[in-house]
Amino acid sequence: MNTPASVLRAQSQERPVCAFSGWLFLAITFAFFIVAIWAFVTAIMAATAHAHGAGWLFAGSGVSLLLAVVATLGFFTLQPNEAAVLILFGAYKGTVRDSGFFFTNPFNKKLKISLRARNLNGEKLKVNDKRGNPIEIAVVVVWRVLDTAQAVFDVDSYDNYVRIQSESALRHVASNYAYDDGEPNELTLRGGSDGVSAALTRELQERLAKAGVEIDEARLTHLAYAPEIAQAMLRRQQAEAVIAARQKIVHGAVSMVEMALRELSDKKVVNLDEERKAAMVSNLLVVLCGETEVHPVINTGTLYN
Repeated sequence: MNTPASVLRAQSQERPVCAFSGWLFLAITFAFFIVAIWAFVTAIMAATAHAHGAGWLFAGSGVSLLLAVVATLGFFTLQPNEAAVLILFGAYKGTVRDSGFFFTNPFNKKLKISLRARNLNGEKLKVNDKRGNPIEIAVVVVWRVLDTAQAVFDVDSYDNYVRIQSESALRHVASNYAYDDGEPNELTLRGGSDGVSAALTRELQERLAKAGVEIDEARLTHLAYAPEIAQAMLRRQQAEAVIAARQKIVHGAVSMVEMALRELSDKKVVNLDEERKAAMVSNLLVVLCGETEVHPVINTGTLYN
């Protein structure tokens, strides 16, 4: 008979359980040891004196020693932000989250799990972005165990599960965004790190929820074009930077020429016809937009014959 998935998930949910104070049972365990030693010594003395009851004393000593040894198996300690999953003969009994010195059923199997935040520094992955360009990308993930039962019973190894799912989520998210030079208001890997990190965090949380893992943060630590296209993309970026700079220079030069013509006209410094204005605009644009030093040429003639 198949067990529904909902029932399996319910069985894997964490159940808190309280353990007994270890100091009280430590005193009881020492008492068993003392009783075992006393009964053994008394049995030897009774056997030497050929008194009755020596056999019972030997048996009592053995039982007390056995109880003391078995009791020592029930002690365990927990540090802050550490939990212990208790399993009795394959059955999940609960999780102890309090820190301290405890005693539980000696036959309980105690699996200790750290609840502290952990860093996963992912390796560099080579993936294709939204436009098919090969890029290198890496991520660091801050995570912690939230549900100890799911972490132990729902996945084989939650550490390995987090690592593999982080790589898979990073590949999926990287393929949904362009490296750069996107459409207007489009989120890109290079220009929208906060938005990409938020999307990656959501993707990881959805994937790792079944392992009882909570994602605190996910951030890109490395982002670059793959070596085979890095030089070509660098030249493209340089060309785009030059074009952008030229646009600003031309825009500024046109504004300055317009201002100069307006000032000359308003203050009636000189009356310029359309041909002289065109010549002046040409000269000013050459001076303002040129990359090399300008050498003035004094014109002693006239534009007209």
